[in-house]
Amino acid sequence: MNIENKNDSLTYAFRNLLAEEKYASQSEIVAALQHMGFNQVNQSKISRMLAKFGAVRIRNSKMQTVYCLPPELSLPNTSSPLKNLVLDIDYNAAVIVIRTSPGGAQLIARLLDSIGKNDGILGTIAGDDTVFVTPTRGTEMAQLMSNIQHLFETSL
Repeated sequence: MNIENKNDSLTYAFRNLLAEEKYASQSEIVAALQHMGFNQVNQSKISRMLAKFGAVRIRNSKMQTVYCLPPELSLPNTSSPLKNLVLDIDYNAAVIVIRTSPGGAQLIARLLDSIGKNDGILGTIAGDDTVFVTPTRGTEMAQLMSNIQHLFETSL
């Protein structure tokens, strides 16, 4: 097998493992890939692959924090599992703060940025598990808060 085919099959195996949403650590991914015959894989290689493919840590259906790949690289929407990442939404007179599962903030911010100024969102700042949403001038915070809650179908 030439090096390109080997890299393609490693990428395929890696993506399939993350799709299972059951690997909580990089060492678990290394072990699974080595069990599949990819003996040259190590933790630093997995770390680079996780970064390259934009993997995030989420809570799976068993409420375990695991690695997964974003569902798609195109514009996210609320029919995707992204809404499941939102844990809490609160606001004050100046900003709305959204708490997410670890690694989920940037995906949520991307969705909110896609909504944009016409719906009252001037912009967002995202960390690992927190998103700050700044309203446009003249936007009522309570109304924007309600719109965002409705967007994620929460009753927070």
